[in-house]
Amino acid sequence: MDPRASSPNRSVDPQIGLSLLYRDALMLVIDKPAGLPVHPGPKGGPTLTDRLDALRFGLPRRPEAAHRLDRDTSGCLVLGRHAKALARLNRLFADGKVEKTYWALVEGAPPEEGRIDLPLARRSDDPRSWWMKVDPAGLPSLTHFRVLGRADGLAWLELKPVTGRTHQLRVHCAAMGWPIKGDAIYGIADTERTGLQLHARALSLPLYPKRDPITVVSPAPVHMRSGLLACGPKPEDEDVGSNSLI
Repeated sequence: MDPRASSPNRSVDPQIGLSLLYRDALMLVIDKPAGLPVHPGPKGGPTLTDRLDALRFGLPRRPEAAHRLDRDTSGCLVLGRHAKALARLNRLFADGKVEKTYWALVEGAPPEEGRIDLPLARRSDDPRSWWMKVDPAGLPSLTHFRVLGRADGLAWLELKPVTGRTHQLRVHCAAMGWPIKGDAIYGIADTERTGLQLHARALSLPLYPKRDPITVVSPAPVHMRSGLLACGPKPEDEDVGSNSLI
């Protein structure tokens, strides 16, 4: 999948403050902002769930998220528009048939490309805990990566998780010695208050058997743009040049 591919139907609804990247009869793909949790948590506060009724577009029930993004991760989030669509989407994600591309700004000097093959498990037995760790007895977890650019002490990574473990990219990058910038849990304390520099850049979903996969792309979020531009795009990524990151 080319992460520079365009997304249809991009629009912003001023009433709910969300950008709609894609819409058809079965699914919506929204551009989730960083800082907005998908589901309610023990601390309360606004969530994406509070806004879903505004995304019915004439259907009797609101859409529901087909997968998860961390609260502080921005980018492509898929919603199923009704129960059958949600079940189909859930199966695609569970079977690993959705190709996911992330952008991250990491601290350190990763090699130009490679794979991270480290099993992951929960840090504790508390079912409420989402914190993870590398554990030989954990679930197999695989991530492919390549460097798109570098700056002083910083690298712009394209990350493609093959598996979908909780916090997989964050733990994998930290375990390799180049934590994602702004990751206060697995990396270095976010003293600059930049926020987590992790973005769900693109998705490719084979939703319709007799059609090409649907590819949806999210533009780089504002809180990451200065870091991405400092790293500088490679020639093949020149469409994300000095004036804008699409």
